[in-house]
Amino acid sequence: MGLKAALSKVFAWYVNKQLNTIRYNAVALQQKTFSNLVNDAKNTAFGKDHHFGEITSYEDFKKNVPVRDYEELRPYIERVTHGEADVLWPGKPAYLAKTSGTTSGVKYIPISKESMPEHIKAARNALLSYIHETGNADFVDGKMIFLQGSPVLDEKAGVSTGRLSGIVAHHVPAYLQKNRLPSYQTNCIDDWEEKVDAIVQETVKEDMRLISGIPPWCQMYFDRLSAVSGGKKIKDIFPNFKLYVHGGVNYEPYRARMEESIGFKIDSIETYPASEGFIAFQDSQKEKGLLLMVDAGIFYEFIPSDEYFNDTPTRINLKDVELDKNYALIMNTSAGLWGYSLGDTVKFVSKNPYRIIVSGRIKHYISAFGEHVIGEEVEQALMSVAAEEDVDVIEFTVAPQVSPKAGELPYHEWFIEFGKEPNDLAAFALKVDKALQQKNIYYFDLIEGNILQPLIVRSLKKDTFINYMRSQGKLGGQNKVPRLSNDRKIADELKFYIV
Repeated sequence: MGLKAALSKVFAWYVNKQLNTIRYNAVALQQKTFSNLVNDAKNTAFGKDHHFGEITSYEDFKKNVPVRDYEELRPYIERVTHGEADVLWPGKPAYLAKTSGTTSGVKYIPISKESMPEHIKAARNALLSYIHETGNADFVDGKMIFLQGSPVLDEKAGVSTGRLSGIVAHHVPAYLQKNRLPSYQTNCIDDWEEKVDAIVQETVKEDMRLISGIPPWCQMYFDRLSAVSGGKKIKDIFPNFKLYVHGGVNYEPYRARMEESIGFKIDSIETYPASEGFIAFQDSQKEKGLLLMVDAGIFYEFIPSDEYFNDTPTRINLKDVELDKNYALIMNTSAGLWGYSLGDTVKFVSKNPYRIIVSGRIKHYISAFGEHVIGEEVEQALMSVAAEEDVDVIEFTVAPQVSPKAGELPYHEWFIEFGKEPNDLAAFALKVDKALQQKNIYYFDLIEGNILQPLIVRSLKKDTFINYMRSQGKLGGQNKVPRLSNDRKIADELKFYIV
């Protein structure tokens, strides 16, 4: 074991002691965060407009600050992007994280000098938690790769602007810089496929021990590594590769194919970063869920997902959440987001400490017939049957078919790219349908009542989703295919790829 790995174990022990404060004092830390945020922003334009100076309780806050999504908060954010100070948070942001929304076009999320360090600290602590629990620290002595956006930053009204992963690249601790790949020059390549090829050439002979990135793009990297290495498994290309760090999408639909490419069941760490804040990370290989960051300049609120679109939904803070219930996640941050609906849904799997799983997107659902099927349900239904049938799913998306052929009932249409196809596609589809009925009582009722016919699976050609994302100009980076749509915009494009 090298010196760096040995020292990391000592540091991991120290950080774990700090994390225990977070684990077992969460509600008190959230109350402290709430008070500090409101006090710090009371003299901003937003704070004055919403009477922060008069807020003394969470009930006051809810009366004064409505829940808003990006579009509803846009008038304030546009003042920030035009150079105005003291709008949402004191001063001007340190950065504007550039991201894309399905309805908003380009979005600019403020990152302040207070919030930026929390992104780095949470990512670091995810690795240190793994080291503390497992004792495995050898990856620290080898090379690490982070598949991410370009670190080249633009400027908007005097504020540096770029993708979150590109911004974070400027804050990687010095002790990791020598181990880190790809090179700055390679990271700056805009074209994703050209960039992946360059990363392959730069890393194929290196001692890669940790690889991080969202699963579909890591899979592309693995496929190209294998291609230039004569079909070798990743374990034979990188014999010391022992840890995979992921986030952004549910890993389970990708796990089987990733591990088949790697050649063994690898340890993994799930993270939950967003431009709006680093929300949670997997702090244990033994316990389910991600540890919620309750002392990182974010005050969380939760709305039961089945009430989200009500006129007056229930709105609670951490102390009142229930286990195994889907909530829309609402954030208030030290970068100046207030009552901000992130669009994600989460479910608590533990309250001691508070651990969550990401269960879907509040706007990614199918309810064309009143069934309100969510991402977690379709993923679990599909993957349970795929495992049982020894079927390899590369990627998929689901949409309603509300206008079937004459004489047919409407149905859910599943577009699936298989690595290994079912022997009988119709029988496979029927099994997935039965699994989904067990997950969602409303869907069960619609099938039983002959309002819907069982779902239909369309098998897609190889590389369909890569080609689709390329056609949309969204190949690579943090872009991902929505698993569920309540319309047929994606489905109508994918019908040209059906086998």
